[in-house]
Amino acid sequence: MASTRQEVGLHSNAFFLTTRWTVVLSARAQDSQSGEALETLCRAYWYPLYAFIRRQGSAPADAEDLTQAFFARFLEKHYLKSVNPDKGKFRSFLLASLKHFLANEWDRARTKKRGSGAVHLSLDSAAAESRYLQEPVDTLTPERIFDREWALTLLDLVLARLRREFENENKAALFDQLKVVLTAGKGAVSNAEIAARLGMSEGAVKVAAHRLRRRYRELLKEEIAQTVTGPEQVEEEIRALFSVFTTE
Repeated sequence: MASTRQEVGLHSNAFFLTTRWTVVLSARAQDSQSGEALETLCRAYWYPLYAFIRRQGSAPADAEDLTQAFFARFLEKHYLKSVNPDKGKFRSFLLASLKHFLANEWDRARTKKRGSGAVHLSLDSAAAESRYLQEPVDTLTPERIFDREWALTLLDLVLARLRREFENENKAALFDQLKVVLTAGKGAVSNAEIAARLGMSEGAVKVAAHRLRRRYRELLKEEIAQTVTGPEQVEEEIRALFSVFTTE
């Protein structure tokens, strides 16, 4: 499993708080902790919604306005009050909320002055559109695009967290060389090649790569746990998200 888009840099600073989505679901009162946790999740995962809107045919500027207007409404109007805890995947809830918003607010959102909402998320629209233009010309539905971009965003977040850990141990160079074992196909670069670049033994590189994969998996589960309501959903969500890369 690996992100093919970690170099885009759209999400390098979007780290989750310790508060989980299940806490946000249960804390529907307007307390600062749940509010901050929800806004952090929205900041991390806004691009898949932008891609969904673009795939439905909106122009870039309209898609940006609709995305911004949706989040303003989502954060201000207490959408959580209507969420069903039995359908607690944040991914599913967010997309369903967007569809409802587009169905009922399309005309109003199109004419809404950009940035006029009280809540304003900082969206890098230029980078988002550049990323969207890299999407393959295919017949994927807006929902399929959303799921794929959600998965890629998730992987970007995991890679960013993993690199931060290596940086904190002054091992950024090691991470930059080893990340190929996560982001490239099997056998794309040999342990011997990496060892030669880093001045390490091949055995040491093999051990470091094994630890990297293990930590990557741990962080992946942690990030997914932020967006589902229980640990039993983590593996299910992993399978669902990565199925988008195998059935296109």
